[in-house]
This record gives sequence, C-alpha cells and structure tokens, in this order.
Amino acid sequence: MKRITIFGIGIFIAFMVVVSCKSGNSTKNNEENISSEVITNTNTADGSGDTSSLPKFLFDEEVHDFGRIIQGEKVSFSYKFKNVGKSSLLISDAKGSCGCTVADFPQKPIAPGEGGTIDVKFNTDGKKGFQNKTITLIANTQPNTKVLTIKAQIQVPEEDK
Repeated sequence: MKRITIFGIGIFIAFMVVVSCKSGNSTKNNEENISSEVITNTNTADGSGDTSSLPKFLFDEEVHDFGRIIQGEKVSFSYKFKNVGKSSLLISDAKGSCGCTVADFPQKPIAPGEGGTIDVKFNTDGKKGFQNKTITLIANTQPNTKVLTIKAQIQVPEEDK
C-alpha cells in the first residue's frame, strides 16, 4: 500500500512539473514574440504587415563630409531629421562604427510632423588619410535601422624640424 501511495505522489509531482514548465515557456515565448514585433516592426497589430502607420525618418542629409581637417581635431555635426510617419518615433540607440565617433540622440518620442537632431562628435586623434565612419540608429521604424555617414580627409601636421 505504501508503494502505491509513494508512486501516486511521484506521478502527481511529475505532472505538476511538466504542466508548470509548459506554462512558463509559453509566457516566455509570448514575451519574446511581443519584444520581437516592437523591435523589428515587421507586423502590425492586425497581422497585415502594413507599415504605413509606422514612424519614418526624413533627414536633411545622411552623409556629411568634413573635408580636410588636421589630425587631433574634434569636430561635430548635427543631422537634422523629421518624423514623416504616422506615429511617434522612438530612437533606442545610436552606435558609432568605432570609438572615435559618438552620437547623442533624442531620448523622448518624436511626434509625427516633429523633428530632432542626431549630434555626432568625431575625434580625429591618431587618424590619418581618408576616413569614412558610420552611425547606426536603432528605432521603431521599418526597417528598424538607419545609417548615417561622416567623411573626412585627415592631414597629419608637420613636425617642427
């Protein structure tokens, strides 16, 4: 009789573990799916894939050429943009292609029709010749990335002889 009771309790515990694991996984999967949709914007709420209501960047320029500059200079440029989409634009990150390029971006949502700036600082210390650097923005647009470019021809100053 004891064996049947212990066996029954074991079956019950095994059943509870299986059920709790399945419900935990489905919650995790739902959270991952929701996060994925928010980040990539590949689907709308109705599943149609219609992206016409999403925010959209419109930049005055996407490539800025600093021209000739002297090695060691720290230069900056502000990329101006407007949200020409139908919902608020939220930039979640701006990554430079190297540590010499840093970007500041608006932390608050940009309403449709409103604008903002991406302020880029480029440190030419240790650089020479033609330089081409990028800033990748991550936002709730489709596609969810936008690449801005800076260029410069860096001249090494002549040393005193």
